[in-house]
Amino acid sequence: MKPLATWKILWLLFALGWLPMLAAGDLEAVDGPNVRVLQHKDGSKTIFTRSPNNLVLTKKTFSAAGRLTLITIYRMDSGGNPVSCKIYDGQKNELFKVSYGYRKSDAQLVSEEMFDSRVRRTNPKNPAEEMPVQVVRYVIDAQGKRSAPIVYNLLPGKSFEEIFGSSASALQTNPFQDDKPAKKTKAPEKPLGGR
Repeated sequence: MKPLATWKILWLLFALGWLPMLAAGDLEAVDGPNVRVLQHKDGSKTIFTRSPNNLVLTKKTFSAAGRLTLITIYRMDSGGNPVSCKIYDGQKNELFKVSYGYRKSDAQLVSEEMFDSRVRRTNPKNPAEEMPVQVVRYVIDAQGKRSAPIVYNLLPGKSFEEIFGSSASALQTNPFQDDKPAKKTKAPEKPLGGR
């Protein structure tokens, strides 16, 4: 056998042996200061990874067989509250983009608007405006407790909950704050000259 052909075969064997180890890296992640692993009763896993500056939180969901099924990347504010997120399928195709709205008086989450990333849907009354596919609203009672989500699905067919098993994409608790709700921070002010 020629030396060049031997080298190519050895490189190919090395590459084939290395790729499964790279794919398994996420599943075998160890809890640390920036990683949290949740094992679910059905055998599936959710891995949360945060950036060192706490402004990006990545949530990866794996099936019981170890297949990556869903990726959600949250952009966070300085208080650990999600400002927006993007949801991807297991092949890293962007499915949805989500924006979150907070009440100005106490910065509690009150709204969530989900937009389809694959098809731009425009408002029939105003074609320049993009229309969400799902809107989630929360009511805050007199004691400051948030209600269960009130979900408005604006598209026919299966709902977000039927597909993804949850009625909203909002983080109920931040996995890096020991199951405490996200911190309340002052709601962002509108920029000067803005709408």
